[in-house]
Amino acid sequence: MVYDVSKIMEKLPHRYPFLLIDRVVSVDGQKLVALKNVTINEPFFQGHFPGYPIMPGVLIVEAMAQAGGLLAMHLQGEDLGDRKVFFMTIDSARFRRPVVPGDQLRLEIEIEQRRGTIWRVMGKAFVDDTLVCDAQLQAMITRDKEGA
Repeated sequence: MVYDVSKIMEKLPHRYPFLLIDRVVSVDGQKLVALKNVTINEPFFQGHFPGYPIMPGVLIVEAMAQAGGLLAMHLQGEDLGDRKVFFMTIDSARFRRPVVPGDQLRLEIEIEQRRGTIWRVMGKAFVDDTLVCDAQLQAMITRDKEGA
């Protein structure tokens, strides 16, 4: 299963400049692999940091979360529709090396647990074969009024 950016936008509500997934290259059971091409044109590079542009770690985690949302939607066989995704926890996040313009992030997401509307995933981000970030993420996928 491969998703291009058009298919991704059918599944997720995010849009530029906050859509951080360019392509899903594989979905295999409880695992998803997605790509984010990191370019100097990203708006956050203007201020993070002038003269030494690096992708903010929080945006790497957000990219993993978006990939996790795609995997959850794929496993449920549907789009978000009127549901919302609420981040619950980010645990054990580790940033191992800066991500810079020209890098391609390979996001590997695996479902660890699902209980009703709550999903826990393990996310790993690589540049080439180097692990640059990993974290355990938990979110709730629910109808608008249930999560508020």
